[in-house]
Amino acid sequence: MAGRRALKAVLIDLSGTLHVEDTAVPGAQDALNRLRQASVAVKFVTNTTKESKRNLLERLHRLNFDLQEKEIFTSLSAARSLLEQEQLRPLLLVEDGALEDFTGVETSEPNAVVVGLAPDHFNYQTLNTAFRMILDGAPLIAIHKARYYRCKDGLALGPGPFVTGLEYAADCQATVVGKPEKAFFTQALSDLGCSPNEAVMIGDDARDDVGGAQNAGMLGILVRTGKYRGGDERKINPPPHLTCDSFPEAVDHILKNLL
Repeated sequence: MAGRRALKAVLIDLSGTLHVEDTAVPGAQDALNRLRQASVAVKFVTNTTKESKRNLLERLHRLNFDLQEKEIFTSLSAARSLLEQEQLRPLLLVEDGALEDFTGVETSEPNAVVVGLAPDHFNYQTLNTAFRMILDGAPLIAIHKARYYRCKDGLALGPGPFVTGLEYAADCQATVVGKPEKAFFTQALSDLGCSPNEAVMIGDDARDDVGGAQNAGMLGILVRTGKYRGGDERKINPPPHLTCDSFPEAVDHILKNLL
């Protein structure tokens, strides 16, 4: 902790860290309750684009996690903020379950392409429409560029390969709004009254969760659940502050060593 201030906030990834679809990581609920008893703020940060914040909250409540909607900061929220700031009308390549987070955003005669995780929409016709729009000058906005994620039957492609394909075809660079972007982490911390060097991030994605947080000035703890694969901790530099088996072990480390 040399050169760091006392810990004030813990940012926690959701999918793969606290749960995988409708199954909680063993002991995660109790670990979260123990963390809440400490003198730190807690916020949940997620790149999940398969469902709205409301649906995600309902899923977590069914799994007996104690959290409130205002504690969740999603890449969907960050994408909506950008669209409103730039007054863009998006072609939304997201799952239908996530569309409610864009309620009120004008989408007629779209002039921007927004890509999240949308397995039901990643077909040639839709991607070709997006490609032609980008060629005509529409900005390409990636809600995030994760390579893959963990679902109940194994690893599955994330939106990253599709965003990269559009970048390659249209010879452009997407604007990324979710993890691992520094702005995503600083925005998540903005209402907690602390700076990055007073915060730690816990997640299962070495690049997007841990690498992104550490590039923003935070500490990063990598958990070996969710999408983690052996050796992931060696894919980022600097390496994680800690790599441990699961979220409860990460909480134990924080309570014993960082407070």
